[in-house]
Amino acid sequence: MRISMPLGYAGDLRESVKQVVELEKAGLDTVWVAEAYGYDSPTLMGYIAARTERVNIGAAILPLYTRTPTLIAQTAAGLDYLSDGRAVIGLGASGPQVIEGWHGVPYTRPLTRTREIIEICRKVWAREEPLTHDGKVFTLPLPAEQGTGLGKPLKIINHPVRDRIPLYVASLGEKNVELTAEVADGWLPIFFIPEKADDVWGDSLAAGRAKRDPGLGELEISAGGMIAIGEGEETKRLLDFARPQIALYVGGMGAKGKNFYNTLARRYGYEEAAEKIQDLYLAGKKDEAAAAVPQEMVELTNLVGPESYVRERVQAFRDAGVSHLNLIPMSDDPVKLIEKVNGWLQ
Repeated sequence: MRISMPLGYAGDLRESVKQVVELEKAGLDTVWVAEAYGYDSPTLMGYIAARTERVNIGAAILPLYTRTPTLIAQTAAGLDYLSDGRAVIGLGASGPQVIEGWHGVPYTRPLTRTREIIEICRKVWAREEPLTHDGKVFTLPLPAEQGTGLGKPLKIINHPVRDRIPLYVASLGEKNVELTAEVADGWLPIFFIPEKADDVWGDSLAAGRAKRDPGLGELEISAGGMIAIGEGEETKRLLDFARPQIALYVGGMGAKGKNFYNTLARRYGYEEAAEKIQDLYLAGKKDEAAAAVPQEMVELTNLVGPESYVRERVQAFRDAGVSHLNLIPMSDDPVKLIEKVNGWLQ
């Protein structure tokens, strides 16, 4: 098991990158750079590549609808070159709220789009022949009836450092997780509860792995949460920091009846709470929505408590098949905390 960490959306990003430089020395394996509707991910990834030497630099996530498949492949190849083979590309469908609201692009066929983008990226990096693709979402070159008729198959000009840059998928639905287990290098789940993972995801993962090309190797899983060592009231105070984010996603990232994170909470067994959180959040009662997040959900999606308990949580994630423990260190000395966890994993 290796250690990864998400880079926050906001705050002083230059200071965050300085911390990544120090965490790299402490054993950090991968830093994940978010995009959402903030700064774009690849720009920050390039900056991190220039400031670091060993840590893998991952996009988490590049939305599937905002770039053409070949631009995703070009961006990944460029980042891989600048970082000497340290790029990791996380892909995800995001949701209609962002894709249609922020980007103005129809949110259609997410599963087919995911599969075809992965296929096209791998063709681009392999450079075996000029690129063609005849799919249900993408056709390359563009057919004459849809354009000028002057399109021609091309190869990427540069020779990528690697012909297989790791592709992770942030998936939430049963069919999307199945697809991820079939074709992706890794999976980026959110609000992962190791004790419930097999009941919720076991069938989808098994179905996908049954169709998986052995040449892809084992599916990597990057999951975790906030990590902090504390006792008593301090533990409760630290866990309360996680409530607003859970409430934002479960309550506000989507509409009534179309919120993937709300559906996820329900699948984990928090149906009543998911309903209440969404009603409160959509009514503008964000603090009350945060307070309605079940204590169990807060505890099981994070690693917070006395040191012996946190070590048990680490083992629970390991037992659930997590290969990259994705941590948000909450400590006056995050470098020392990551060093400690890295020592546990050796």
